[in-house]
Amino acid sequence: MLGWLLVTMTLAAAPDEAHVRGVALFREHKYAQAIGALTEAAKKEPKDSVDYQESALLVAQSYLALGQAVKAIPWLESIPPSNESSYMLGYAYEQTGRKDDAATAFARLFGVRPNSAAAHLLTAQLLLKKQLENEGAEEAAKALALDPKIPEAHFVIAEVAMFRGNVEESIVHLRQELAVNPSFAMAWYRLGDAYTRLNQWDTAIVELQKAVWLNPNFSGAFILLGKCYGKKNDAGKAIQYLRQALQLDPNNYMAHFLLGRALVASGKAEEGRKMLKKSEELRQPGSLVEQP
Repeated sequence: MLGWLLVTMTLAAAPDEAHVRGVALFREHKYAQAIGALTEAAKKEPKDSVDYQESALLVAQSYLALGQAVKAIPWLESIPPSNESSYMLGYAYEQTGRKDDAATAFARLFGVRPNSAAAHLLTAQLLLKKQLENEGAEEAAKALALDPKIPEAHFVIAEVAMFRGNVEESIVHLRQELAVNPSFAMAWYRLGDAYTRLNQWDTAIVELQKAVWLNPNFSGAFILLGKCYGKKNDAGKAIQYLRQALQLDPNNYMAHFLLGRALVASGKAEEGRKMLKKSEELRQPGSLVEQP
């Protein structure tokens, strides 16, 4: 009797065949077929069951993978919020033009108050990660409207301006960022980067040095300092900074390239040629190289 009861309980707890098939299809990236199987399974699964929640989540992910965000939303809204579902829901709302709902979903994900400056800033930063630059800048502007002194909002707008090639606009926002957030090393680095794009090497050096002092473990600032001193024909200082960059990031092809040129300029042609050769090797397809 007990054995029969255990078998019955096991069978009752086993996922529906359509559910198992749908999960397998999803893992094979056969999203359209997975949607069919999992939708069939979900009709039979109690809404508060683990199986239904998995079915709904995978159906939503499948629709998102197929570029059909509007169909993913009802499935995500039908299950209790989790990190994964809130993250997907935020992007689904954004893709369907429901911007305030997107910010609310991301606010819930990070535990901040909806319609707050923090919620809009988090949304901006997440949108930038998805290469949604225009939308990210809009959310950062909303954050500033609610709190003009919120850290990193001007930085987001500056990043978008730089991406668009508006270097002067980027500098304005970086200066505004640093007025409220002077210890933000990345803002000093980006400011120095902006001045290199304007060929203002002396000004760039001043700002990049601040980035180095605040974050001596970031190779990017050392690389740009090396580039600036190279442009000023100061090979000695260029070599100094570029060697420091390679200590932090030994596989950076740009650091090798700039160091090679500086060494050749300083009369150390043999070592310089080795660095230039190494730079070319690191630029080969498949190389794990961090861009400066």
